[in-house]
Amino acid sequence: MAEDKRSFLDPAVLSRLMALPLHARHAMLGSVSGKHRSPVRGSSLEFAQYRKYVPGDDTRRLDWRTWGRSDRFYIKEFEADTNLRICLLIDTSGSMGFGPSGATRLDYARKLAGTLGYLAAQQGDAVGLWSLAQSPIEIPARRGGAHLGLVLDQMSGIKPLGGTTLLTALHDAAEKIRQRALVVILSDFFVPPAELKSAIQHLRFRKHDVAAFHLLDQKELDFDFDRPARFIDMEGGEAVLADPSLIARNYREAVRLYLAEMDELVRTTGMDYHRVKMDERYDEVLVRFLLGRTPKRAAR
Repeated sequence: MAEDKRSFLDPAVLSRLMALPLHARHAMLGSVSGKHRSPVRGSSLEFAQYRKYVPGDDTRRLDWRTWGRSDRFYIKEFEADTNLRICLLIDTSGSMGFGPSGATRLDYARKLAGTLGYLAAQQGDAVGLWSLAQSPIEIPARRGGAHLGLVLDQMSGIKPLGGTTLLTALHDAAEKIRQRALVVILSDFFVPPAELKSAIQHLRFRKHDVAAFHLLDQKELDFDFDRPARFIDMEGGEAVLADPSLIARNYREAVRLYLAEMDELVRTTGMDYHRVKMDERYDEVLVRFLLGRTPKRAAR
């Protein structure tokens, strides 16, 4: 039964991606030693900076060569490595049910989120889950196999329903996720970009590293319907009967302006943004995501 509930995890994909570590783009505050940069100075092998000696400092960290050149005492500080908290925020509004059975937008989001959660847990990081719905799920990030199982089982049970609560949920998450974390949002982002910007800035103000997967279907972008059709609002609004030939131009222009506003939002917030078309292989999307977060080493 557990295997059926976690069918969005593909062992072949997990095996392929295990060689690509998940990195935070910003310093993290964790509870145990790990592989991510911390804002706390420690004594790992990664040099951070010099600072002047003050009484009480560990004299073993004095740099005697600097003292020999300047006749002043300096302490060598290093980056302390820590573990990462990854909080997976999945939009479960009605529009996430778009697509054929077994291949909806929510199914795609589950594959991305479940795989990222599994990879993070395998490298010792803490994983949490938030479902952005009218009946939200809030599972704080914790480490361990049993906790990962809880996250995956809860993820398998969420269903797309009702209107979007994305903006409220993002502001709520910004207040409730206490320690800085990698917050991964999986959504169709059917909200005004100007209002979304405020929510993303709230998360960034709380020192979270924000990543977003914007899930779109090619039909939504092309709008290439060739006959009158009845368009159903999956979030509870009234259905609309329309002739696509009469509205296609205005629709495509509205989509163009919307995507341009999203691009501007990304530029001004520093969000790690990935626009994903659902005909793409999700493992290739994750490869791009993981490689894009690999720290750049300075040239020597």
